Amino acid sequence: MRFLYVNVVKARDLPVTATGAIDPFVEVKLGNFKGTTPVKAASHSPAWQQVFAFSASHLQAHVLEVAVKAKDLGGDDLVGRVGFDLAEVPVRVPPDSPLAPQWYRLETKRGEKLPHGEIMLSVWLGTQADESFPDAWHSDAHAAAGPAAVASTRAKVYFSPRLVYLRVAAMGAQDLIPHDTSRPMSACVKLQLAGQVRRTRPGAPPGAPNPIWNEEFMFVVSEPFDEPLVVTVEDRVAPGRDEMLGRIVLPLQAAMPRHDHFGKPVEPRWYNLMRPSDDPEKKEMKFASKIQIRMSLDFGYHVLDESTYYSSDLQPSSKPARKPSIGMLELGVLGARNLIPMKPKDGRTTDAYCVAKYGPKWVRTRTILDTLNPQWNEQYTWEVFDPCTVITVVVFDNGQIGSKNGGGPDQRIGKVRIRLSTLETDRVYTHFYPLLVLHPSGLKKTGELHLAVRFTCMAWVNMMALYGRPLLPKMHYTQPIPVMQLDYLRHQAMQIVAARLSRAEPPLRREVVEYMLDVDSHMFSLRRSKANFYRITSLFYGFLAMLKWYEGIRSWRNPITTMLVHMLFLILICYPELILPTFFLYMFMIGLWNYRYRPRHPSHMDTKLSHAEMTHPDELDEEFDTFPTSRPADIVRMRYDRLRSVGGRVQTVVGDLATQGERAHALLSWRDPRATAIFIFLSLVVAIVLYVTPFQVLMVITMLYLLRHPRFRSRMPSVPFNFYRRLPAKSDMLL
Repeated sequence: MRFLYVNVVKARDLPVTATGAIDPFVEVKLGNFKGTTPVKAASHSPAWQQVFAFSASHLQAHVLEVAVKAKDLGGDDLVGRVGFDLAEVPVRVPPDSPLAPQWYRLETKRGEKLPHGEIMLSVWLGTQADESFPDAWHSDAHAAAGPAAVASTRAKVYFSPRLVYLRVAAMGAQDLIPHDTSRPMSACVKLQLAGQVRRTRPGAPPGAPNPIWNEEFMFVVSEPFDEPLVVTVEDRVAPGRDEMLGRIVLPLQAAMPRHDHFGKPVEPRWYNLMRPSDDPEKKEMKFASKIQIRMSLDFGYHVLDESTYYSSDLQPSSKPARKPSIGMLELGVLGARNLIPMKPKDGRTTDAYCVAKYGPKWVRTRTILDTLNPQWNEQYTWEVFDPCTVITVVVFDNGQIGSKNGGGPDQRIGKVRIRLSTLETDRVYTHFYPLLVLHPSGLKKTGELHLAVRFTCMAWVNMMALYGRPLLPKMHYTQPIPVMQLDYLRHQAMQIVAARLSRAEPPLRREVVEYMLDVDSHMFSLRRSKANFYRITSLFYGFLAMLKWYEGIRSWRNPITTMLVHMLFLILICYPELILPTFFLYMFMIGLWNYRYRPRHPSHMDTKLSHAEMTHPDELDEEFDTFPTSRPADIVRMRYDRLRSVGGRVQTVVGDLATQGERAHALLSWRDPRATAIFIFLSLVVAIVLYVTPFQVLMVITMLYLLRHPRFRSRMPSVPFNFYRRLPAKSDMLL
């Protein structure tokens, strides 16, 4: 898209008015579009340093007018003006050098030169690739936004904070002094880090002054690690009532950093406990009680803040342990069409903007005001470290524009997810993706998003080698984190990311971050459970087809086919060494045959697969119900929450089973062209090896390998397992 840029730098020697001082500002006007700079109080040589951008579709006049005015209570007085004929404006094409601003003598309305007063500015025709574009005032975004909402309409780039797991182990304590010595002490440890709170069980043996816990917990922390860890030892006096026996505040700098699992083990340390003193002049006092704590910052993990099905980043937190990039991802957010009006009550249509996330980098396009067919034409790039990752693009309606109640939440319009492994390298995919949103009232089709995507690989050998490596860093396998604890940590990581990005300027609002990260993906949904169930049942259609084919052979429906099957069966019986080569050769031929039917476009949200079109209203009411439920009866609430909790776990298990089956189907479907090419090539190699190697030798080698001693087994996943884990599934297409 082409734009007319006006860079207003500063002015000098402005004429003196009758009052002596002026409050100047600059007004840039082109047809019906007008932009103004801030007012500089009592200055005859003000500086503004502001760029204005007028879309080429808004060039409604042949003359651009730049006027210097003085702010006055009775009205704005013209100090001087400069006019530019658009036919004489130079054209600048990046990467040309920036256009140097020049001094222009101010004129009166009649075109007479003023004896005093000059303005420094530059005017040129350019495109969105210009470096002045992101911070410029835009005619298609600011004209109706108002001064208070200008910041929320600009395009910005954000980065997620660097997250690290903090591992804390409460080992034991010594010489605890209870407040009441007449009853046995039940000591436990409370660990608090900002909003994350964890508690140990009562120490053993019960009532002893030297309890032992040996419990380990993990927290999510973000740089610059300014939040301290508060360790409190409490005595359980009664249910819901605890008395503090001592506390200590530990800075995170006291934790030992660990970048991998090969480092020396972290040694526990003893710390003096503090407790409030009875003396009001002395807030705290030391006493003989101690607690043994082991702390470490585990940089070797990747902190999960997204759903594992749609992860866009798999790199560890440790910078030295990260692998070099293998390529580049380019995303062009072109536009949208047929969006639904999101603000009909305010007399507006839709103020749409896009947010895209890949890895730690978030990008936000500018807001296009009051249109159902916005055109952004903005391009962004990311470094790619793993092809088995997903980029997420979401369209929102800006709630800060045109609202009569001071601004509301940004409403979601739709989401698009694209898995990089399903893209062919160096090919530009330019398609319209349907935008869908699920509401308690049902499914809404909110329009279409026009995207251009290209994945460029610059290290083919490294990319192919990644298919045999573990998906996550090594510490996830050598020291795995329990699943229940991982879900809790993921929730805490999402809260930290949302809080940090909401403090940016302009802020990336919490509802946007939570929708991008699928904050409610673990909640029970009968609709999603049905979708996962039918995903599993659809995998058995292949077996049913084989049974029908066998029944047709057995019933002699096609005598020629039946005779060929008899001949093949007799040959394999007489020459058993041909069974495995024939099987792998058959797989190779199927893979080549399916190449003609490979997907031509990236996958998108599938309403039929998601079971979102014909969902019962009661099921949607259950899906959008609060957790815990808002039902009035206490018994119903307890049973309802228990049902949803169990159903959520069943839903996850069913989804995992469906994912494994779909990955097997993806071996020969060319959804991941590189993985399918690797598999059919290896199938051909294995077929040749099995053909030239005696069957008995293969069986002996296989059994010896399967029954080898545990000492010769690695704790890391095998290459076939890693290859299988990286295959795409239909989970990317679920709504």
